[in-house]
Amino acid sequence: MSRGSPFRTIERSDPAIPADDLEFLTVKSRALSQRADVTLYVPPEFRGVRDLPIVMLLHGVYSSHWAWALKGGAHLTAARLMAEGSLPPVALVMPSDGLWGDGSGYVPHARLDFEQWIVKEVPALAAHVVEGCTADSPLLVGGLSMGGFGALCLAGKYPDRFAAASAHSAVTEAQQLDALIEESREWWSIADCDTSVLAALTEAPGPLPPIRFDCGLDDPFLAANRALHFALEQRGVPHVYAERPGGHDWRYWSSAIEETLRFFGRVLCGDRTVMERNG
Repeated sequence: MSRGSPFRTIERSDPAIPADDLEFLTVKSRALSQRADVTLYVPPEFRGVRDLPIVMLLHGVYSSHWAWALKGGAHLTAARLMAEGSLPPVALVMPSDGLWGDGSGYVPHARLDFEQWIVKEVPALAAHVVEGCTADSPLLVGGLSMGGFGALCLAGKYPDRFAAASAHSAVTEAQQLDALIEESREWWSIADCDTSVLAALTEAPGPLPPIRFDCGLDDPFLAANRALHFALEQRGVPHVYAERPGGHDWRYWSSAIEETLRFFGRVLCGDRTVMERNG
């Protein structure tokens, strides 16, 4: 918080990032009993592609639906990779987390189901408003920090729903959010799969989709990400893990998103060696 600011946190878009072909939607969510927002990006030339894959990107604490595009330029990276053929045509769908407090964790709360907003309603919205997206569209999920926690946990809880998952600088335990958010997690789900990425991935009800995650060498969550990597290795859970220069910031995430999208591209193209390569 800057000196003299009346707000605890402020997230501000970068005016240098063009918003070409971005769409912004507000819907009434049944899972949340309130409004929620989504940013969409689909290159015009790919609208109408049958069963167009849906790539969901989840933001971190203090942020919202526009951040992946207007702070991280994710749509520009996706457009470049689609143009060069490294990523098949996809719809980039970037939802808010439901805007509870400083961050909802993307998990069920006592009266608000932030998980179902992401897993059920956001893909249904894409199928409704994007020509080419359908109930059969492959669904892939990525995220940063709190969004990385959400992406990995949801892939573990719903392995049949997601074709792949990727995370940057992930929170690995819900309790790590306590140092970041102002509100109490008293009403959050306390199920192991909702509080621990390791539990969600190791207790998955079926075979996991391809999983990758990375972390910056100067990131405060580096030790936690290394511990998750080692624990998954010990348990024989296939995944890709990478460490890259950088910290817990948009300079890192705006670069790292390319690795997620290339990973998703290989998955969508049926690359059977995807889990053998560096993320």
